[in-house]
Amino acid sequence: MSSMKLPAKMENMELLIQFISDKAGKLGFSGKRVKEIELAAEEALVNIIHYAYPDLQGDIVVSCMQHPSNQFVIDIEDTGIAFNMLSLKDPDISASISDREIGGLGVFLIRKLMDDVHYHRDNEKNVLRLIVHMPQPEKTGKT
Repeated sequence: MSSMKLPAKMENMELLIQFISDKAGKLGFSGKRVKEIELAAEEALVNIIHYAYPDLQGDIVVSCMQHPSNQFVIDIEDTGIAFNMLSLKDPDISASISDREIGGLGVFLIRKLMDDVHYHRDNEKNVLRLIVHMPQPEKTGKT
C-alpha cells in the first residue's frame, strides 16, 4: 500500500490526484478509466477540503492499493467533522435545473464512476473507500 498525507488545501489537489493517477496507470487502467478515477477522487477531495475542517486545519491521507480480489482500492481519510457523504440521496437529474436542489451531484458522480464506494468512521477519522475493478487482460483470440 502506498500513502500520501498533505494538508487539506486546494493547492494540494493536483499532487493528490497525480498520486492516485500514477498508481492507477501503473496497474494497466486505460486512459479513459484513469480520468474517471481522477474525477471521482477529485470530487471526494473537494468535499473534504471545503467541508471537513470548517474551523481548523487538517490533513488528508490518500492510500492506494491493489487488493488481492483484483480491485484497485483508494482510501481517503480525514479527521474532520463526521460526515457520510453516501447518506445523501441521489439528486433528481430528471428535474429541470431551476427545480433541482443544490448539491449532491458530486456524490452522485462518484457513485456512478466507481464500481463500489464505502464510508465508515474509525477512531475519529472519516474513511471513504473508492473501489475499481482491475482491467481484465485482453484475449488475443489465439488458441
